[in-house]
Amino acid sequence: MRPGRAFQQWLSCTISVGGALGALFSSHACAQELSAFAGAAQVSNDRTYSWALEYQEGLGNFFAVSFMWLNEGHVPDNHRDGRTVQLWARWPLLDRKLVISAGVGPYRYFDTVTGYANGTYEDEHGWGAIYSLRAAYYASNRWIAQLQLDRIHVSNGPDSSAVLIGIGYQLDPPDQQGPRDWPIRRTSPVTDNEVTVYGGRTILNSPSSPVAFAAGIDYRHGLLSWLDVSAGYLHQGSSDDVQRDGLYAQLWATRVFFNDTVTVGVGAGPYYALNIANGPESETASRGKVSGLVSISGTYRWTDHWDTRITWNRVVTHYNADTDVIVAGIGYRW
Repeated sequence: MRPGRAFQQWLSCTISVGGALGALFSSHACAQELSAFAGAAQVSNDRTYSWALEYQEGLGNFFAVSFMWLNEGHVPDNHRDGRTVQLWARWPLLDRKLVISAGVGPYRYFDTVTGYANGTYEDEHGWGAIYSLRAAYYASNRWIAQLQLDRIHVSNGPDSSAVLIGIGYQLDPPDQQGPRDWPIRRTSPVTDNEVTVYGGRTILNSPSSPVAFAAGIDYRHGLLSWLDVSAGYLHQGSSDDVQRDGLYAQLWATRVFFNDTVTVGVGAGPYYALNIANGPESETASRGKVSGLVSISGTYRWTDHWDTRITWNRVVTHYNADTDVIVAGIGYRW
């Protein structure tokens, strides 16, 4: 694989997440709505499960914007998930207790494709579009019950449809019944300085999904009221199936709520592999492979200086060795 292709890979990840999330978070606001969805999907003629995590902010009474990480389940020859930023038009009804919404946005997907005659697989990446309809009921205690219909069209692979049921929570207290029209503004950075040491597991995106021990350390610094930067070292495993270590840097769109005790964030940036020995093309992978690193993370601050952080990383390669690295650790802030 040419070096230019590697550069395009992580640059696409960074631009697609960073640019969209810059628009999403740059209102200098605290978090607003966080939701989890689960349901059933139809991919071509096959049925499977689907689930998603979403963060949403209001853009006035009739519009909103959201970031979602969506898993489309497993069907023969395709294991696909991805991320999307959607713009929503919404119609409040019944004194704002019921909100009907329609959303559309680009869909950046990762698909582990099998079924080749030689028994190999490929980690394919591409672009598509997602169209959604949603009905949301806002209870008086900040909880949200949701029903959503999704239709996804992709550039290479089967299209899909899904029916999802969701539970959400308003992270900012509403100023009236229903969703907030605008987030609450924040003027100071969410993070000053933080060092985190963590451990967890790596899952290779292959048909057998082998796992390995993962560990690392990173430093994080707040640049703006909604923007952090981080740099660190990530060990992805030392097993026969997963062997990779590297350095990374990321920009993070981040939010804090519940009196500065809980944070959420989405990050993207380049991952520079110091050594590689996994995946079907590991024999051709050389030192210094550049990949993309896309992450979602959350912390709980249990003192003024100490916190617990959980992060889900996706390493996006160009040589069929994508991995999910799920880690938890202890951080020190000052």
